[in-house]
Amino acid sequence: MSNKKKQVSEQEKEVLENIMEDLEKEAKEKEAAENKESASEEVKEEAEKTEEKEPSKKEKKDPLKEKLDELNDRLIRQVAEFDNFRKRTDREKAQMFEQGQGSVLEKLLPIVDNFERGLAAVPEDEKDGAFADGMNKIYKQLTKQLEDLGVTPIEAVGKEFDPNLHNAVMQVESEEYESGIVAQELQKGYKFHDTVLRHSMVGVSK
Repeated sequence: MSNKKKQVSEQEKEVLENIMEDLEKEAKEKEAAENKESASEEVKEEAEKTEEKEPSKKEKKDPLKEKLDELNDRLIRQVAEFDNFRKRTDREKAQMFEQGQGSVLEKLLPIVDNFERGLAAVPEDEKDGAFADGMNKIYKQLTKQLEDLGVTPIEAVGKEFDPNLHNAVMQVESEEYESGIVAQELQKGYKFHDTVLRHSMVGVSK
């Protein structure tokens, strides 16, 4: 009986040792698997960081192409700058020429005024004479040349007073026009294209 118990006890001990060995082996395998998975994650993270820091070969640009792109960009900008400079210069030249032309034309206006005064002073019985006819032809030729150059008279009488076009020198009584309407033109005004060469000198109805 005692030997039998002893034999059973040894068998139980052996079973327990086998179970412990299996458990220990299983624990080591699990730990090894976890370590392997952790190491794999670390390698993956490190690879991702490396990719972020260092672009792939596909992303790397050709130095020659970069230089060509840079030179092309500089050329495009310089061409655009030169075109803007040319346009600005042409515009300034045109403005200067127009100002100079306008200044010369303005000096011709008193001559037109004198022709109009002279023609208005010709007596009725002499208006068909050679002298009056000659003056009238010269006057029409002069005004035609001015018109071709862009000089046009400013409408005044019967128009609403406009300080941009008219220079009011007096107020007049008028039964024909309402208050604020130009009733009398004392000196004709002229425009050169859209610029006023000389304001009309007018009398405005009260």
